[in-house]
Amino acid sequence: MSKKILVLPGDGIGPEITAEAVKILNACREAGLDAELEEALVGGAGFDAEGDPLPESTLAKAKAADAILLGAVGGPKWDTLEDLSKRPEKGLLGLRKNLNLFGNLRPALLYPQLAEASTLKPDVVSGLDIMIVRELTGGIYFGQPRGIEERNGERVGFNTYVYAESEIERIGRVAFEMAQKRGKKLCSVDKANVLEVTMLWREVMNRLAPEYPDVELSHMYVDNAAMQLVRAPKQFDVVVTGNMFGDILSDAAAMLTGSIGMLPSASLNERQQGMYEPCHGSAPDIAGQGLANPLATILSVAMMLRYSLGEPTLADRIERAVGKVLDQGLRTADIAYPGTRQVSTSEMGDAVLAAFAEA
Repeated sequence: MSKKILVLPGDGIGPEITAEAVKILNACREAGLDAELEEALVGGAGFDAEGDPLPESTLAKAKAADAILLGAVGGPKWDTLEDLSKRPEKGLLGLRKNLNLFGNLRPALLYPQLAEASTLKPDVVSGLDIMIVRELTGGIYFGQPRGIEERNGERVGFNTYVYAESEIERIGRVAFEMAQKRGKKLCSVDKANVLEVTMLWREVMNRLAPEYPDVELSHMYVDNAAMQLVRAPKQFDVVVTGNMFGDILSDAAAMLTGSIGMLPSASLNERQQGMYEPCHGSAPDIAGQGLANPLATILSVAMMLRYSLGEPTLADRIERAVGKVLDQGLRTADIAYPGTRQVSTSEMGDAVLAAFAEA
């Protein structure tokens, strides 16, 4: 049965980078992938067209899709919207919540060709391969009550950080199973010395551990984890944490690899339906200039093929193609350094396409 892939270009550089990823998807279809592609609006583009960052038609298509490819959402054009429910980011959060995409996988993998592009010394980051497993539909981003109100004559902002045992256990199992397939080391990141919700988080992780005797479980406070990512990042294999901590740590880990423009991500539900997107944002300051790096989006397609579409061989071909292009010394602006050749967004996509054909 043909698979359905929904493409959501979004805002800023989103349309540019998804266009290059679609080239690769079409090449996969020529190579035997039985899939249909459809496009829809989300984020600021959705608001401009239909007054909603997640139009009902887009959500319906997303629910019917086997996998979703998202570019990016947001930009200063919509930052002044007073109704927070209409801001572009609400489209992204709405997709995660409505599709129950609770498990976010963010690999921080350093291609050896990019060791010189990292801001850390090559000996610190060479061989880096971390998988950050982030809970995506709970925590402080979704907790209620929340808001801004007047108290004692001044405005007060408040949010609620909340996790149920079942939510923690669900993401914990994803992380333990991921560790079993990798280096069998799992570090759970919390702030259990201060926050009751993460005391519960640690308790549930410890309760799960005996079910996975081949995995070594450790715990680390989030402030120490941030420091250790910079000091000695290769000590980590799989990291599991909540929504807010995962958001911050995965972006920090991204910079270890030379550029956030290199990092894909997958957000999965219990049916392996997934949304795939680069870890970077919409970068409106460079939109339309051909400067954006499409490799994270292309590598997100590889994750899509592996986790939602059951095509690991095609996923491997894409990853090999990206490696070959980097071997050729081709770089977009964010990863360029002396001795490499800087290319545009579309030139990088075309180079990966050519390498994929030869892989």
